[in-house]
Formats: sequence, C-alpha cells, structure tokens
Amino acid sequence: MATHPSASSTARGPDVILRGGTVYDGSGAPPFDGDVAITGDLITHVGPPLLERAPLEIDAHGLAVAPGFINMLSWATESLLHDGRSQSDIRQGVTLEVMGEGSSMGPLNDAMRREMLEHQSDVRFDVSWTTLDEYLEHLVARGVSCNVASFVGATTVRVHVLGYEDRPPSAEELDQMRHLVHRAMSDGALGVASSLIYAPAFYAGTDELVALCEVAAGYGGMYISHLRSECNRFLEALDELIQIARRARIRAEVYHLKAAGRDNWPKLEDAIARIETARAGGLQITADMYTYTAGATGLDAAMPPWVQEGGHRAWVQRLQDPAIRARVRHEMATPTDDWENLLLASGPDQALLVGFKNPALRHFTGKTLAEVAAARGQSPEEAAMNLVVEDDSRVGTAYFMMSEENVRRQMTLPWVSFGSDAASLAPEGVFLNRNPHPRAYGTFTRVLGAYARRAPALHRGGRPPPGRPPR
Repeated sequence: MATHPSASSTARGPDVILRGGTVYDGSGAPPFDGDVAITGDLITHVGPPLLERAPLEIDAHGLAVAPGFINMLSWATESLLHDGRSQSDIRQGVTLEVMGEGSSMGPLNDAMRREMLEHQSDVRFDVSWTTLDEYLEHLVARGVSCNVASFVGATTVRVHVLGYEDRPPSAEELDQMRHLVHRAMSDGALGVASSLIYAPAFYAGTDELVALCEVAAGYGGMYISHLRSECNRFLEALDELIQIARRARIRAEVYHLKAAGRDNWPKLEDAIARIETARAGGLQITADMYTYTAGATGLDAAMPPWVQEGGHRAWVQRLQDPAIRARVRHEMATPTDDWENLLLASGPDQALLVGFKNPALRHFTGKTLAEVAAARGQSPEEAAMNLVVEDDSRVGTAYFMMSEENVRRQMTLPWVSFGSDAASLAPEGVFLNRNPHPRAYGTFTRVLGAYARRAPALHRGGRPPPGRPPR
C-alpha cells in the first residue's frame, strides 16, 4: 500500500479512518495521538484528528497504529500460490513479503520449469511464467493479501546459463548472466541475492558476484547474501560481502545475521565492528535476522558441495554409491573450513528433522537426527544420507546453533531489520503435512512481545542483562 503522509484529502473522502490511536509513522519521530485515513489503496492522511467521516471507522484509542512489518527474507514463493491470504504473516502485521534468497522464481528456461514441476511436493502449481516479473504479476492476479517483491537469485541466473556445473562462467556466459540480471532489474527486481553455502551457489566466485552486482547497482539495487560461512569462516565471509559492495559500488545486506556454532559465538562483536567500520567509511551495509537461536534448512547443509554437483537427481544417485558414501561420511564427520557443515556446528542431537515429503517417513518429524540414527542402528552421517535418498528431498531440518545473548545483541543494532526465512502458512490443509520452524508464525510477534516488551533493556538500546531468555 502506498503511503502519502503529507496528503490530508483527495478528490473523494476517505474509505477508512483509524481514529485516536498512538501513531508511529515509521520515521523514527516520537509517536503522537491522531488519525490515519485510507482512500482506495492509498494512505491519504497521517496526522491530527479529521472532521470528515468515512464508511468504515475504527476506534484505535489505546492502541498503536504503525506501518506493517517488511519481511526481508520470505519463502512465501510457493505457499502464496496455494493460499494467497498469507495468514501466518498478515496476522503478525507483515504487509510486504520480500523473496529471492539466492533462488528466485525467475528467470526460468524450459529445463528449470520442468525441474520446478518435478520437485513439487504438497503444494502443487502450474509454472505459467518465465521471467521474475511474470511470476510476481501471476501472484497478484491470483490474489494475495500482502504486497510482494523479490530479488533476482544469483543461483537462478547461474543455473539458467551454466546448469549445476562446478566451474566459472566463460566471458560469453557471464555476459548472458549479466543480461538476465539487467532484464530482471528493468522489470523491478530489488537487486541480486545469493546463498553461498549451498550448491550450486557455492561454486560462484567473488568476481562473478561482483559482475552481477555491477548491473544491479546501475539500477540503484542491492546485493543481499546468505554469507559463504556463518560458522568457522564467518568473518572472512563477511569481508567478502563488504568487498563486493565496495567493488560493485552497491548497497549490501547480510541475510539472517548470525555467528553459528558455540565456538564462533564470540565472533559476533568483531562482525559488528567490521560492518560499522564499513558504514563509517561510506558503504551502505545492513543486515536482517530472525528472533530464534535455531536455523532451518535441509540435510544438504550437512554434506559437501561436490557430492551435490549436477543438481538434486545427481546428488541422490551419488548417495547410493558405496565408495562415494564412504567419502561423504568421512567428510561429514571431519571439521573443515572448506565448506559449511551445519551438522558439526550443531551436533546430531541438536539437528531436528521437521520436513519430509515421503509420508512413510513423517513419523520421524520432531525427532533429532541422533534419535533417528540410534533407532536405525546407524551413524548420524549414514542416517542423513539414507533419509535424503528415501525422501528424495533435502529433508527439512532445524539446527540449534546460535546464542540467545547474540540474538538480543543484534536486536539493539539500528541497521538490523527482520525476516522470517519461512513460508507464509495457515494451520490447515496441506500446510499441516509438515512442521515448520516456529519463525513462520512468531518472528515478528517476538520482536514486539518477547523482546521489546519483556526485555526493556533492548528497547532502550542497551546490552541485555544476563539470565534466562525471554519466552
């Protein structure tokens, strides 16, 4: 919904007036008591009480009236195709879903469209679009209760041109990738997004990302990234993002800022210092986060990227080769800085299985990988490989890796915003087939409830006191 606070009237009277609420206008200015009027799809008045009347008037006395939350990392790409009401987010006050973490819903070629159809699970849909713009227009035409926007995924652009190969693009291929970014930006993409711990995004070098970001920068876009590491090489990965921002002369944001793995928790303060130094030097570096100490992704984040080269089908086939399995099992259990191993960062007893495609495996939902491994008489590494093969999916997994103190610390930073890193769901229908991370229903309510209200030190901008985390 467009907002025009300076306008107090239009050719017609307002359709809705919220009267007498405490208005937080989003500027950072102190709140004030006043009215907010809506005419059509525009906010046409934010200010003193209005004398005119409206067909719908809401008494907001004693309540706060504020702009909606922007979900900076939404995975509602498919869920909104099934249910456009966006219930789990709308009821938290989210009015804009920003999508595209590394992979976006366009641009697609014929092979990518076939793959998107093949890998559907509970949510089924036709793929009637090719470009990212066509996807977003398709969503709006179907009807959605929220506003929608998207970055163009660096992974999507790479797959479009190179497929799932682990190699740098040729000069001609890089020109093709840059053209795809140009098309997406001219259609309204917010910028370029990457997710660098996952294959095939892992295969992209810094120079490749700079080249794509230079195109987005020409449109005033942003580079936003799931860093190449949030664990052992967290600081080095952050340095890469800052380097890309500097070389491409582009604004940049860190997706779901975190220092993952107990040994890495102390690195957060150094990361904050590096970002604030870059900001002081003129770079526009920001971050977003979710309000939980557990992340959620798949068992692919526990396996080396080389075994995933070629895409999902090649990965599953390799995991059925005894010699390859032995190598993967060894690498999964061996500490390394060469790739991001979330299983070692959390431990199998802190890796919670939450999303299966195969109904025969859904009784494992809510069990840890350690529990499933023990029940099957297998090592955690063997169990993980077997589950991927049997489910024919990456298997949704929540990894408990972060510090509550760090979560609180990040929330005090003025350059940090919020994202659910989840789909927008409803507690009904096909959405009941899987157990989502609670961030799908609670990220934004926790901002206001568990933290701003129950942890007043955060509201004042101070460091939180030691003790139990908010509930």
